[in-house]
Amino acid sequence: MEIIIFNCPPSIRAIQRSRPLRLTTAWALFVWLPALLLITQALAQPSLQHQISTIAADAHGRVSVACSLAGTSLNCDLNPRAHPPMQSIFKLPLAMAALHQIEQGKLSLDQQIRFLSSDRILPRTYSPLQEKYPGGEIDIALHELLRMAVSLSDNVAADIVLRTIGGPKVVDDYIHSLGIRGFHLQDGEATLHRDAKAQYRNWFEPAGAVQLLERLSNNSPLTPGHTQLVLDWMRETPRAPDRIKGALPAGTIVMHKPGSSDAATNDIGLIVLPDGRRLAIAVFITDSTAADDVRDSRIARIARAVYDAATR
Repeated sequence: MEIIIFNCPPSIRAIQRSRPLRLTTAWALFVWLPALLLITQALAQPSLQHQISTIAADAHGRVSVACSLAGTSLNCDLNPRAHPPMQSIFKLPLAMAALHQIEQGKLSLDQQIRFLSSDRILPRTYSPLQEKYPGGEIDIALHELLRMAVSLSDNVAADIVLRTIGGPKVVDDYIHSLGIRGFHLQDGEATLHRDAKAQYRNWFEPAGAVQLLERLSNNSPLTPGHTQLVLDWMRETPRAPDRIKGALPAGTIVMHKPGSSDAATNDIGLIVLPDGRRLAIAVFITDSTAADDVRDSRIARIARAVYDAATR
């Protein structure tokens, strides 16, 4: 036996020596490949942020962006802790605060709320409710007021809900109770209508907006039924179709809440990826000198860049 071992052909001895090498190489690949993939993804992130920064430059204003995709290191931060005026984006936290009171038994979805003549925002504002009932003094179901506030972004409907639940501080306190950072609501739509400078008192950090979207999507503080109501209202909105939705592949599901004024062009939302995961994104453009369609297209291009990075 010893003679056979020591006198085996060189080719066999080479094979015997190669086996441990092959096993070692295979084991190293097994151990390090996941880490290499993570490193590759991490190295790609600066290019995404650079791409977003380049797109944002064409907005000719202050642009702030944040996003998140569970289970990934996706990072599209651009001034994520800025305090941009949120405009109608506040109607999403407003609806969540109202639904929370409904769950506490303080209100009900079917409850009739009086549209008072003093609720009107004059001489005019964006409000399908006020256009339909220019004199006010009619009862409207709370469910319908919430739908109009979130899905149609109706200013008068939002202020009626705000009055009903107790004012801006109630919304502010509720959002903070969820652990959401960087949200401040001080005024309703009527005040913003009278004083353009007041809009800067209502702000939402992009990182905080993404945090709220994630909470609503993945660990909602509301019941499943109420959570689905909110998501349906966001999905069905006809408002701002050229922002987050504007450059995404046809048929992509987006649940979003835009906000607008002369000084603000915003959109926050959840993008459903082909594998069913939800990408949370918030884009705010403040004090831009660009035309409205240019602002919209910058948001659309940023959303598409993030979508492409998330689906690579």
